[in-house]
Amino acid sequence: MVTQVGSNVAVCAIRGNFDDAQTEVKRIFADRGLGTRLAMRNVMLSSANSINIGRLAPQVTYYFNSYAQLVRGGIVRSGEKVDFCVPTGNFGDVLAGYYAKRLGLPVRRLIVASNSNDVLTDFISTGTYDRNRAFVKTISPSMDILVSSNLERMLYYASDGDVELVSSLMAGLRDGGIYTLPADVHARIRETFNCGRASDDETRETIRTTWETDHKLIDPHTAVAKCVLDGIAADGTTRICLSTASPYKFSADVLDALGVDTSGMNGFACMDALEHITGTVAPSQLSSLRDGEVLHDDVCDQGKMSAFVESSCARIFL
Repeated sequence: MVTQVGSNVAVCAIRGNFDDAQTEVKRIFADRGLGTRLAMRNVMLSSANSINIGRLAPQVTYYFNSYAQLVRGGIVRSGEKVDFCVPTGNFGDVLAGYYAKRLGLPVRRLIVASNSNDVLTDFISTGTYDRNRAFVKTISPSMDILVSSNLERMLYYASDGDVELVSSLMAGLRDGGIYTLPADVHARIRETFNCGRASDDETRETIRTTWETDHKLIDPHTAVAKCVLDGIAADGTTRICLSTASPYKFSADVLDALGVDTSGMNGFACMDALEHITGTVAPSQLSSLRDGEVLHDDVCDQGKMSAFVESSCARIFL
């Protein structure tokens, strides 16, 4: 991120976690005064993460594509139902799977795999969403989330479009950090969704055993999903585990899982070591970053994000 060279790019870190960032981004989107001022520069804000439904649309194709591969390979018959296990924190990728099911893909169950920030696992199990818990920094950081923004979209469908119910649930989450589903809505969710969790130690063990047994190198997020899936007894239904990132994005943690001491090694040294011991090759988009010049060093507090956005737009869109 800090080596991005585009003249229309501004990068800023924030002091906080994902939930802090996402909460403020949503507030910025709802700031009508800011929107009006930016519109005078012919600027409209959007998001590249799953706040934007446009992020989910292409993810739906992963599910259809993987199913088509299974049919072509003779592993399943056309129309035969399958299960998908998805590592998730913001409920985006697995929501795309839910959309695929609603579009007619033969999906039996969607298995939500959580790390130690297991608010989604508890929600699916109990019907109560409670973000009032400790935030845990894990080796699967893209899942370190306590407020899963896309869940609201699924609740709309699970409640047959009861917008008043969904609004009241979201108000409960905003004001008290907790809400509980009506029993019938929870039961409907349980018809499609299963869940499980994996600790960091279980994630590391899954990375190690997957490499040693299957000679497949996987990243910590994928390992969370595989660990959860392996813990659910097979019943004859074909199951697909979604792999969501290159292991080289998390070279240090993957090396550590393989038993290599990474003390004193920076990210690129870990990348080189991972290539050496596994015989795999890091993606050029990552390995080439070692030669990039650091061009961005801005850091701000959560409450200053709006000002950074506005000043960056003023600079970029003269």
